[in-house]
Amino acid sequence: MERVLKDDAVEEKGERARMASFVGAMAISDLVKTTLGPKGMDKILQSTGRGRNVTVTNDGATILKSLHIDNPAAKVLVDISKVQDDEVGDGTTSVVVLAGELLKEAEKLINMKIHPMTIIAGYRMALECARDSLLKKTMDNKENTDKFRSDLMNIAMTTLSSKILSQDKEYFAELAVDAVLRLKGSTNLESIQILKKPGGSLKDSFLDEGFILDKKIGIGQPKRIENAKILVANTAMDTDKVKIYGARVRVDSMSKVADIEAAEKQKMREKVQKIIAHGINCFVNRQLIYNFPEELFADAGILAIEHADFEGIERLALVTGGEIASTFDNPESVKLGHCKVIEEIMIGEDRLIHFSGVAMGQACTIVLRGASEHVLDEAERSLHDALCVLSQTVNDTRVLFGGGWPEMVMAKEVDELARKTPGKKSHAIDAFSHALQAIPTIIADNAGLDSADLISQLRAEHHKENSTAGIDVITGTVGDMQKLGIQESFKVKQAILLSATEAAEMILRVDEIITCAPRRREDRM
Repeated sequence: MERVLKDDAVEEKGERARMASFVGAMAISDLVKTTLGPKGMDKILQSTGRGRNVTVTNDGATILKSLHIDNPAAKVLVDISKVQDDEVGDGTTSVVVLAGELLKEAEKLINMKIHPMTIIAGYRMALECARDSLLKKTMDNKENTDKFRSDLMNIAMTTLSSKILSQDKEYFAELAVDAVLRLKGSTNLESIQILKKPGGSLKDSFLDEGFILDKKIGIGQPKRIENAKILVANTAMDTDKVKIYGARVRVDSMSKVADIEAAEKQKMREKVQKIIAHGINCFVNRQLIYNFPEELFADAGILAIEHADFEGIERLALVTGGEIASTFDNPESVKLGHCKVIEEIMIGEDRLIHFSGVAMGQACTIVLRGASEHVLDEAERSLHDALCVLSQTVNDTRVLFGGGWPEMVMAKEVDELARKTPGKKSHAIDAFSHALQAIPTIIADNAGLDSADLISQLRAEHHKENSTAGIDVITGTVGDMQKLGIQESFKVKQAILLSATEAAEMILRVDEIITCAPRRREDRM
């Protein structure tokens, strides 16, 4: 038979291609499965690059982002967890696990000789049904501020309970809710700055209004400024010494060298004069400021901060309402930043500069303390998840109970649909309800509970009207989610459901995998 493809290209057809994609997807979902739920475990990721960085995490998206994967179907799952992370911030593990379970169920059906398109049609029907059943059960307290705040607290505590911060979750939930309510409904988390300072314990973390810049105040400059006018700049302030690269200057006496230096100094002095002419009392620069200009600023009573990192600068310009300037010839066109007080504060051993009363009222800084860099990184990821979910919930205020309750509600409705539907589709719809029940099963398994017993109890509970039963991992029984205050955001659940189903459909449609030949290196000898 004539070959169509090049020598090293590989193609997998039919059964084998489907097997390869199923196996890859299931391997990925098994990998992150153990991190699901309040009793989920963490993974250590060690890079083989320079420095051998170690990350300790149980955030699904972080784990999957760090993997180098060869299997194409597994890549689809990695992508959906990334999108989930960008879109709603939480549920990155659940979305992969649900997609993996849907594929596991689909594999059984394909072995029963049911066509993938039939399975997809059944999944589509089941998805609509599941989503409608959730919509009917959502609660919305946006009219009542106190109730809504307690909803937000519950959602934050539920999100944090599966993370490293679960020990002090009330404390951190309070921090996150305060920070998000300051945003007044915007989902732009740029104005919440998270500063990590090793030392102390996680409990020592705090929320501070305003902005904290991780820099020290220069020598002989005012330590406290009220009603500050801030010029944020990105300009070179280090040209007061002769530094003429690659050029040669011939002089016939030492005094000429002194003239050149004096001219350089004069140039610098003029630049500083121009900057002072803006009527500012605080100058923040992205680049270095040498001793001479620093001296001039100190004489003028201006606080000069050098070498502020780029992220710090951008965010500082954003929260103080200024713009980043690099030329100073026409002061009237430069937008200055304003804040009420600039002062030096101490956090642990370090001195930092605190800007309070900034123009952008919603800006705040969360300072995280912790035992080591790894703990801090993981705490930041956990807090970021909570902040994302909360800012989404402030916009879409519908909430659900958690702890496997939504999955059971959906499974019950989908089950009923399967009984009503004639034809082969009903098998697929039934499989969808099994896949949904897998999430509470895994939550129970991770906590070392008898999942078969618990899930059957839970199913029985859910056959009563308006049941609020879910898994209480702490006592290891079926508990009342309303009393325990375990709640989740509707938006997150919906995103999990839609992404997982679409990803599973996409992998089901595959019947051939073609791997192209690698490019050969030519011998150039």
